[in-house]
Amino acid sequence: MTEPRQPPRLVHTVGSPGHRSPVTGHPGYPGHAATPITTPHESELIMAIRLGDIAPDFTALTTQGEINFHEWLGDSWGVLFSHPKDFTPVCTTELGTVAALKPEFDKRNTKVIGLSVDPVESHIEWEKDIEEVVGTAVNFPMIGDSDRNVADAYDMIHENANDTLTVRSVFIIGPDKKVKLTLTYPASTGRNFNEILRVIDSLQLTADHKVATPANWNDGDDVIIVPGVSDEEAKTLFPKGWDPVKPYLRVTKQPNR
Repeated sequence: MTEPRQPPRLVHTVGSPGHRSPVTGHPGYPGHAATPITTPHESELIMAIRLGDIAPDFTALTTQGEINFHEWLGDSWGVLFSHPKDFTPVCTTELGTVAALKPEFDKRNTKVIGLSVDPVESHIEWEKDIEEVVGTAVNFPMIGDSDRNVADAYDMIHENANDTLTVRSVFIIGPDKKVKLTLTYPASTGRNFNEILRVIDSLQLTADHKVATPANWNDGDDVIIVPGVSDEEAKTLFPKGWDPVKPYLRVTKQPNR
């Protein structure tokens, strides 16, 4: 994994035109040296998870027993998502929505797992409310991350938002265990899980075909031939042809339809 870039160690005061700091050579007020920034100790730095990184593996207790994350995923796609707290209104609607959409995730060979820092016992008790409110039983595991091991590994607790509860994080993970997408929502905004399904459709399509999906694309819509494919190669890959909107923008029918 690529080491995180260190933050700059110096900040400069705004200066009069033409003056350059004797410390840095940057503009600054005469006689004002650059001001050092306090940076966290290396042991306190949280490694940001970036696209293409291997998703951190873990063993955790869930509502469906203990799991090892990578083993549990197997050769499936995965969605790991966190919610701030059990027995709260927005989270109740979210968990119920995911349960209702499980057949759609199954169609896409995608496993879903939830998480908060509440204990497993709380999750299990809360599931009764979710089924009552939404009409669908919770049918996927929820991690009880009371020790914050998983939340910290995935940087799900943002201290400037709340220093004890997880934000609404989403990680889509491929069968190669690499992170394909990350999303973060505030506590007050429920997620659109149809959008998560749409992204999975795009990721799975573009993993198998040399195409990209345009803005507001949905499964079945036209797609874009990636720039790295020459017109000559495209004739073989896309026998139905394409619309050359621009030399770099070639629109074609979705190849798996």
